[in-house]
Amino acid sequence: MNYQWYPGHMTKARRAMQEDIKLIDLIIELVDARIPQSSRNPDIDELGRNKARLVLLNKSDLADPACNRAWTAWFQEKGIKALEINAQTGQGLKAIQGAVQEVCKEKIERDRRRGILNRPVRAMVAGIPNVGKSTFINSFAGKACTKTGNKPGVTKGKQWIRLNKGLELLDTPGILWPKFEDQSVGMKLAFIGSMNDEIIIMDELAIDLIAYLQEWYPSLLQERYSLAGGETPVQVLEAAAEKRKCYKKGGEPDLSRAAQLVTDDFRSGRLGRISLERPGTGNV
Repeated sequence: MNYQWYPGHMTKARRAMQEDIKLIDLIIELVDARIPQSSRNPDIDELGRNKARLVLLNKSDLADPACNRAWTAWFQEKGIKALEINAQTGQGLKAIQGAVQEVCKEKIERDRRRGILNRPVRAMVAGIPNVGKSTFINSFAGKACTKTGNKPGVTKGKQWIRLNKGLELLDTPGILWPKFEDQSVGMKLAFIGSMNDEIIIMDELAIDLIAYLQEWYPSLLQERYSLAGGETPVQVLEAAAEKRKCYKKGGEPDLSRAAQLVTDDFRSGRLGRISLERPGTGNV
């Protein structure tokens, strides 16, 4: 199956980020903790190379805890602070303010030497569509946030949200998304539901997902669908159909319905905490 995903105009988005990045001190980059590499903004390292960086591993409650720790350490080795969060529940958000102060320490000290006191850190939140950017902003800001209006020299329409005395967010539309040459990136985005299921052949997607799970998380499959082990992906779908009573007329297992159920079980976390990427191992 060929995976393609173009939910917008790449050139326009990149130009917007180039303009906006001049206004900020910090880039807060949201990635999906299950696929931290494939869900990253492709140009963020180049465009943000002179800015402080903070990566938030969102939906970390759905990812393998050991992989979360490995990715946090991997980003740290790259000189990028990373935190595990769940934007929907608010888990991990309390640590962000301290992390902002840590990664922006040089900027804060430079301001102090210049006699600029109590100037808030200005941050941009970056992330591909469906990674949870809006949920994060709403959850992190809460009801106490206030829009401070257009600042001098800022393009009309851009708004600053003051979260507290020490931090402001630049409220802009979604900034970047991946245009991928590597089909495995598209496959992983499809696994987690970041691509429109209507353009996906769900039976094939589920087969690919099951093959990965059989390699890395066989016990989770066996427990969920009462498997003995050693089944082919199609046999796993048949077992899932049997378990969930998915039958066609005549009593045959409905593999298409079973494919959707298996995929939904993974996406929702009902299968367990699963990561699709590990530092240094390449793609699934």
